[in-house]
Amino acid sequence: MLELLADLHDSELVAGFQRRCGLFLAEAGHHSQEMTRSETETPDQDEKPRGQLRRSWEHQDNNSNYKYKENGCTTGACSKPQYEVKNWPLHFLFLFSSGLGHEIFYITFLPCIHWNLDPFLCRRLVNMWTMVMYIGQVMKDVLKLPRPCSPPVVKLETRVDAEYGLPSTHAMAAIAISFTFLLSAPSRIQFQFEVGLLLAVTLSSLVCLSRLYTGMHSVLDVICGALISAVILFLTYPYWETFDHFQLTSCISPIVALVLPLFLSYTYPELDHYSTTRGDTTTILGVGAGCSVGYWVNEQLGQTFEPQGVLPVPLPTLTMNALALGAVRFLLGVVALVGTRQVVKTVSLQVLYSWYKVPKNDQSARRRKEIEVPYKFTTYTAVGLVNSILVNRAFILLGLL
Repeated sequence: MLELLADLHDSELVAGFQRRCGLFLAEAGHHSQEMTRSETETPDQDEKPRGQLRRSWEHQDNNSNYKYKENGCTTGACSKPQYEVKNWPLHFLFLFSSGLGHEIFYITFLPCIHWNLDPFLCRRLVNMWTMVMYIGQVMKDVLKLPRPCSPPVVKLETRVDAEYGLPSTHAMAAIAISFTFLLSAPSRIQFQFEVGLLLAVTLSSLVCLSRLYTGMHSVLDVICGALISAVILFLTYPYWETFDHFQLTSCISPIVALVLPLFLSYTYPELDHYSTTRGDTTTILGVGAGCSVGYWVNEQLGQTFEPQGVLPVPLPTLTMNALALGAVRFLLGVVALVGTRQVVKTVSLQVLYSWYKVPKNDQSARRRKEIEVPYKFTTYTAVGLVNSILVNRAFILLGLL
């Protein structure tokens, strides 16, 4: 079993997948035919499992990502790794699919469901997204298993390279979002379940495979992320209705929605180096907190913006007028959220810098826990509140809803 886990976590397995998809390290481009052969042909690999192989790279950083020298400098410090793409359609498909798992996609996609389809579904998706992402991010920094090594892997993303790998939160979020929607939508809108299932499986699979193609996760990371997300869905599904009732009607719901995520942000596991995981997790928890409070406020005001009539309602007809209105709502909504983010971020940073007597030009101070957590939590809680409370009311005033 341990040997199997080591094999699934081996970087050569990821590199082999990349080569089969037409992605090669540029310096090895002239050996591409040799590289597509089975990895077991090398002498060392005949003697040891792949996961136990010793590599000759010069340095190993805090995340076990190997750096090597090229022209007198490490590639990580001097330039991005050079690579060769031989299958451009597949390359763009996987880059697009990987983007479907980024936080920026969910922070725009989920509000779009609120504005154009059903706030009920948006609330369910935000709740599950917040839960699985927090669990996944914490597990990364507790288990501290490294991402694939480069080389031999081509890494197409660099922002999260200092983060640990297992589990893949892209895989967790993709499966949680796809199947939460699939399980929640039949009681709200009319659609063919088989088509929804096919879409959920396809989108989840593309996101999972894209994390291998971009070199950001091992096969073990992706499998574990998918299984953990599936287990969370299975365990929480029977209680979704109960939580909905508490979230919308309990007098302590807004208190819990704000205090618990803020507590989880401050108690996030500490690392021996800076990583974006704490900030990203605080962002997600802030969005979840703001949306939760906003939905509670809407329920108390008696204006939830949910579909009227007998449920499930038919899907909206895709006329040119409906598409135009949807596009306008999306654009105005994104402007409102981005504007809110920018204003609150600027104000909160100024207040915190002044409070802690930090020079205004000290960008590195944003990484300090006492500044990063409150500014990100405040900013994205405001974004969640504006999304759930104000945007739809603005649409009504403008005649867009």
